[in-house]
Amino acid sequence: MVIHVVKAGQTLWQISEIYGVSMESVIAANGLADPDRLAVGEALVIPVEWGAYTVKSGDTLWKIAQKHGTTPEALLKANDIAEPDNIAPGLRLNVPAARHRVMPGETLYLIGWRYGVAPAELARANGISDPNMISAGAELVIPRRPRPVLGVNGYIYMLGEAAVPIIDEVGRHLTYLSPFAYLIKEDGSLQQISDGPAIRAAKEKNAAPMMAVTNFTATSRGENLASLVLNSPERMEALLSNCLDVMKRKGYKGLNVDFENVLPKDREAYNAFLERAAALMHKNGYFFSTAVAPKTGPAQAGLLYEAHDYAAHGRLADFVILMTYEWGYRKGPPQAISPINRIREVLDYAVSVIPPAKIYLGFQIYARDWKLPFKAGDEAATFSPQEAVALAVEYGAEILYDYAAESPYFRYYDSQGSRHEVWFEDARSAQAKFDAARDYGLAGISYWALGYPFPQNWVLLEDNFNIKKM
Repeated sequence: MVIHVVKAGQTLWQISEIYGVSMESVIAANGLADPDRLAVGEALVIPVEWGAYTVKSGDTLWKIAQKHGTTPEALLKANDIAEPDNIAPGLRLNVPAARHRVMPGETLYLIGWRYGVAPAELARANGISDPNMISAGAELVIPRRPRPVLGVNGYIYMLGEAAVPIIDEVGRHLTYLSPFAYLIKEDGSLQQISDGPAIRAAKEKNAAPMMAVTNFTATSRGENLASLVLNSPERMEALLSNCLDVMKRKGYKGLNVDFENVLPKDREAYNAFLERAAALMHKNGYFFSTAVAPKTGPAQAGLLYEAHDYAAHGRLADFVILMTYEWGYRKGPPQAISPINRIREVLDYAVSVIPPAKIYLGFQIYARDWKLPFKAGDEAATFSPQEAVALAVEYGAEILYDYAAESPYFRYYDSQGSRHEVWFEDARSAQAKFDAARDYGLAGISYWALGYPFPQNWVLLEDNFNIKKM
């Protein structure tokens, strides 16, 4: 895939001509509601099997083209470069995929062996449904790179029948589906949720349902509730017994513990609970996972962080979800919600004490809109990335990009004259997170939360990875 950033005056027709694709394919990949109205600075996913290359000292277009099996002319067109000599070190180029003309007697297996590409990948990249039906003379696109296997979890808090259409749309991209959440009670019992429809829909998409249990709500931090349960062997055993009962009755395949705001003094009690929970889940044939706050070091202070012992979670859980989001908190000042520079600081610490093959990177898929100037007590509106782009189009705002945070944002005045600042996710910020998952060798991605339309994300996810299925 290629990510194209819309320039002033560009139309969808012009953009599709640059890459030699149909407008319909660009519309579908990006979920464009009004293709005739694009925002300046809007990032579009272009569905072509291309790669990227950063120019090095001594490079020429001819050398780059030879290295990647393409032509200088194709590179010029793909990057909208008028002057062939105007390429400087550090410039990031779109590189059209190599192509192969099928010779008589060749098979996908033989072609794949020649280029080091799996036959299934060749078939996917070229839309071939029957690998045995390729004819001499056909031109095949050669995929640019292998796609590693990635686990994908999706939390969802829209429950009941409202969950079904959401899961029907994105469930094929998921390894796990986590209805959020069963709230613990003081006696170790659980507040029930309407998760039946979500579980059924997940199984139809071959996504394993994962039971999520928590101690907090939107109006209660839950630190004292957690303390009561964690420091009572009787309550702890009752809680785990009730979890097992729900899992058996409803068909869950594993348990996810998301205890937040645990009191620092309860750190060891929490670790003991996790050890007991892991042993009990494994004994009964279930997997076990946890969710932890985004720490950058073992001594990080604060109610969110101190009781989350990364090393213990990494030792006991089958996988650990890093909640790497909410820097741009709805009740805090405007900023990137999940900035990649902050995320990488968390990952640097996490991989030092948790095996990377056990880590899931948290990824929020929503936008936030703050009124300016921000005042204590204000609360940002939350909506989908699709709605954020539509808002920029409506008010004629140019979408800007914070390259340190790898996050898009824009400002606008509403119809009442109030100024706003919006931070959201787009194709560029999604790709930055996928790159991080690959760079650190992580096990997976965990989305918070399903229900906010973001078509670009799912297209890029499939382009970057093969999704693990249970």
